[in-house]
Amino acid sequence: MDLTGVRTFVAVADAGQFQEAAHALSITQQAVSKRIAALEKYLDVRLFARTARGAELTIDGRSFLPHARELLRVADRADASVRPGRRALRVDVVNRRVVMASLLQDFHRAHPDIALDIVTLEGDAEAAIAAVEAGTIDATFHAIRVRQQLPRGISTARVIDEPHELLVGPGHPFANARAVTPGQLAGHRIWMPGLPTHGEIADYFAELTETFGFTIDRLGLVFSKEALLEEIADSADLATLVGRGTRYLWPDSFDLRRIPVRGPSLVYPLSLIWRTDNAHPALPELRGHLDARRTAEPEDEIWLPTWAQRIPRTTR
Repeated sequence: MDLTGVRTFVAVADAGQFQEAAHALSITQQAVSKRIAALEKYLDVRLFARTARGAELTIDGRSFLPHARELLRVADRADASVRPGRRALRVDVVNRRVVMASLLQDFHRAHPDIALDIVTLEGDAEAAIAAVEAGTIDATFHAIRVRQQLPRGISTARVIDEPHELLVGPGHPFANARAVTPGQLAGHRIWMPGLPTHGEIADYFAELTETFGFTIDRLGLVFSKEALLEEIADSADLATLVGRGTRYLWPDSFDLRRIPVRGPSLVYPLSLIWRTDNAHPALPELRGHLDARRTAEPEDEIWLPTWAQRIPRTTR
């Protein structure tokens, strides 16, 4: 069905005259007549009865009118869902429990009039950057390497320096510690089942463990984060590393403890990545919000992987 004809039909029904509908649509009366004739031929009914006063809906026309209006509403919503400037700002957060999701929630609270579409794409930074370049998403958060070759027209800004914390149960040796150093993790079982084996996350933890002499146990089935938390709560030797801004909820009976890692703090650097020519009006608002609320570097000495130590705040 030709939506142009449907839109013309609704315009005539609202105006009651072909001439006024033509004026409203900025077309000629002849064009209006042709569109209505084509629609009537498609439907095999008469939609209007021509009278001295203009155009009156037939019984079939009155029956078709509410459906025509709904067709146009659906078409407008479909158009708005994908057209930059009309659709929601589409941002990839990798995981809805991590710090990026919290920052976007803060952004929504500060700008409730801006529509957001939060997605969680699978894959590493290269896959996400490809999605940005293709226009599938407006922005994503990932760690960027110093020498990483970005596609032409891709911009980045380092917006989050997130320290890691040690998550342990009440029976763990560090359960009552006020803080631990990275060196103290040596000899302890740091359990992170499902940790990626390639990409920027894998590179980060590979250099981290080599630098401070501890290992990460990637083995084990990943049933859910809740199951992992339950295992840690019941264990006297299991621990895991989580970002300070990662949001986990657990029953009080778990009595889990988040222990700061200091001397130095282990920082994972995250950048916002977007296409330079992206004209979505909400994108500058998001960038400004993130810049104003950029996670401050800890007062303690920090550790960054060597591939992130010379990343400027903004690159194009």
